[in-house]
Amino acid sequence: MPTISMFYGILIRMFYKDTDKHHLPHIHADYQGEVAVFSIPDGEHLSGKIPPSKAKLVIAWIEIHKDDLLADWELVVNGRPPFKIKGLDQ
Repeated sequence: MPTISMFYGILIRMFYKDTDKHHLPHIHADYQGEVAVFSIPDGEHLSGKIPPSKAKLVIAWIEIHKDDLLADWELVVNGRPPFKIKGLDQ
């Protein structure tokens, strides 16, 4: 699972061909060993858990980079590596 971004201690990842469980474009946010899954189109929290303050950062980041994230999603579901995306702290 490639890391596509990192900011404020949060790792943002996308699984290759990960459409079976959530059935929609999404990212995995990993913070200190805890992982939450968020929808790309609307930033909805789908599963897992990270601290609320970190979840708010992830949701804001998704909104800023939605087009890039959807482009990366198309790449990964077709087995291709995604591009890196700038974090909030860059």
